Amino acid sequence: MGAISGSPGAGTAHASAAGGSRLGGYVPLRDYAVIGDGRTAALIARDGSVDWLGLPDLDSAAVFGAVLDADHGGRFTLEPTVPFRAERRYLPHTNVLQTTFSTARGAVRVTDALTLHDEAALTPMRELVRRIDGLSGSVPMRWSVRPRFGYGTARTRFVRRSGVPVATAGTKALAVCSWDAGAPACDGRAISGACEIPSGRSALIAMPFADQEPLVLPARAECEARLDDTSAAWRRWARDRRYPGRWSEAVMRSLLTLKLLVHAPSGAVAAAVTTSLPEQIGGERNWDYRFSWVRDSAFTLAAFLQLGCPAEAHAYFWWLMHASQLTHPHLKVLYRLDGGHRTPERTLPWEGYRGSGPVRTGNAAVGQLQLDTYGELLQTAWQYARAAGHLDADVARRLAELADLVCANWRQPDAGIWEVRSEPRHFTQSKMMCWVALDRAADLAEHDLIPDRHLARWRTERDRIRAFVETHCFSDGLDSYVRSAGGTDLDASVLLGHLYGYRGGHRRMDVTITALADRLRHGPYVERYSGEDGLSGTEGAFVACSFWLVESLARTGRRLQAVDLMEELVGLANDVGLYSEEIDPATGDFLGNLPQGLSHLALISAACAIDAADDTGAAP
Repeated sequence: MGAISGSPGAGTAHASAAGGSRLGGYVPLRDYAVIGDGRTAALIARDGSVDWLGLPDLDSAAVFGAVLDADHGGRFTLEPTVPFRAERRYLPHTNVLQTTFSTARGAVRVTDALTLHDEAALTPMRELVRRIDGLSGSVPMRWSVRPRFGYGTARTRFVRRSGVPVATAGTKALAVCSWDAGAPACDGRAISGACEIPSGRSALIAMPFADQEPLVLPARAECEARLDDTSAAWRRWARDRRYPGRWSEAVMRSLLTLKLLVHAPSGAVAAAVTTSLPEQIGGERNWDYRFSWVRDSAFTLAAFLQLGCPAEAHAYFWWLMHASQLTHPHLKVLYRLDGGHRTPERTLPWEGYRGSGPVRTGNAAVGQLQLDTYGELLQTAWQYARAAGHLDADVARRLAELADLVCANWRQPDAGIWEVRSEPRHFTQSKMMCWVALDRAADLAEHDLIPDRHLARWRTERDRIRAFVETHCFSDGLDSYVRSAGGTDLDASVLLGHLYGYRGGHRRMDVTITALADRLRHGPYVERYSGEDGLSGTEGAFVACSFWLVESLARTGRRLQAVDLMEELVGLANDVGLYSEEIDPATGDFLGNLPQGLSHLALISAACAIDAADDTGAAP
């Protein structure tokens, strides 16, 4: 467990065990844990502050956004009024967070959850519950709820309903119900309170929320019961999952994190909880990841199928089929969680995490051509068909039409998997995934799962793609596949060609794995690529790339190397087992949005690959 120590109060620095601090209102990104209810999710810092929460859904405007603007973003603080140390954990096999604050006057434990509801009962639309239990001595606590509706742009009114303080803005309302946590006061900007928690006593704060429906004010007993039921529900869900391998704790935490990214109403899986957390402090690489990317689809379905989540696999596949139908025959790079594809970028008037602007909502990458998405979608459909044994007739027809589109379009340059904002290129990974698309289509047709009238063309174009890649995308001088045709830069994404079954020249992928490990790897960290991408500044090491290297090593007879690297990577998670998008190799600091679904998906895939590999030892 991690620890943090310091004194509370606005503008006070809280020094953490990792050496970070809340300077200027910001904590290191490593200091965040996440809780969720299948519809939205919150980031909670180790000092007890809820610094991010979109309501009513994960991709909605934030009501707490202090992680992106410490002064204007809003937060829900809960902490001792005296110097403290904090340790935290998730309750085993749950997404319920417990933080223990230790002070010279005693210790308390705070249990946080976005509660799961009984659909048959009258319950709040969303509900954050925070229970404070006295463990020893007597600890003075204080709390403050500072909502900022609509990313801080909406005017907030504070009123009382049945004696309960309520904050409203337009059709949205949240209440602050407290029991034994001190009488709540409102100053027109926040709802606050203070209390003393002796050993053996407890207090409870609940924040029910509503949008375009009545605001339900719950009783304490109901909140207590929902908190306990939420823990039990997570345990029941986790009990039916299966992973008997070496990294069971890391894999199960990754799976529980992935479950938090599942949008329950649709089955979509978000890439991350947050928007605009920077890939470089002070840089411009700040993107909104609260959408579902087709590039993640094959990893997502494989994780669900491998770890015993058939309901999630089925829901996700059908969400993907419905979303892509709306833009058929073309695929969008990403889709909203409700299946829509309009995600215009706009900039918020926030300073950004530690001054890293701009803060963006929406993502303009939706308009890019990324040919690799066709390979990922057909790989996903192929996996689903193998598991289910059949495909819906309309889906089968559309998959065949996608293969036809790949035949017509694979020769075009594109923006590639990394969504570069420079000129399109003939990216190697894009071509490899076009090969995968046609190979999977051919296999589905050969097994009578999709129409086969264009099977001969798919095979012919697949062979032409392979010839292009082998002729133009491999450098004899570098002894490696390169980033793009005719280039000299390297790109870790070509590992995905290997992982999805691209068959190139004899031993070419083996030597590419070696070259990427030699040139893009620094300790456990692997860079995405070398060369420019149309943006200024730099970035951290992309976590998923390191796990892709692990899996590639395991699949090419280098299991011992894979195990060694996997052990290092598992140790890079934060104190509660979470990963962001990137990590700064120099400092170990998290960078980019978090928790990042692809990082956790890649961990799961790498762990399963090692378990399946023969123990053959060193590289050939």
